[in-house]
Amino acid sequence: METVGGVHHIGDVVCAIIEKGGRFLIARRPEGKSLASFWEFPGGKVHDGETRREALHREIGEELATTIGIIGQLTPRFHAYADFSLTLVPFRCVLSGPEPEPLEHEELRWISVGETVHYRFPDADLPVLEEYLLINAEGGMQNAEVKKQKAKSGRQKDKRQK
Repeated sequence: METVGGVHHIGDVVCAIIEKGGRFLIARRPEGKSLASFWEFPGGKVHDGETRREALHREIGEELATTIGIIGQLTPRFHAYADFSLTLVPFRCVLSGPEPEPLEHEELRWISVGETVHYRFPDADLPVLEEYLLINAEGGMQNAEVKKQKAKSGRQKDKRQK
């Protein structure tokens, strides 16, 4: 078991920013799982012997019962929570199969870049969202909101640690 910074490191976790018609897909985590009710980009852990791209295709099939085409990879981001850490590897994608179904999530939504401020994302997803907003023409105005959410999250952590 690998540890990084004193916590269990679960390894690479891939996620898909699936774009369709000027919107992208987010998924709400189910009750009973860590970070329940947070919105995230669908994906999951890379298994031994799998490439990141293979893992992404597998996870999208398992979680959403659909297929995707990969546009490109964004910057991998390391993040440490209190009890585990991960390296989040995001990919920009397009939908190439049927409309996604929420097989492992409570709900799916197609949202615009301007709507991101209305959803709560896990801390690990915030730098990914920030990068995506920066590369998206509409995203420049929303970048400040993501930074505010990150700052607020950091202040909440500081209070918990005291």
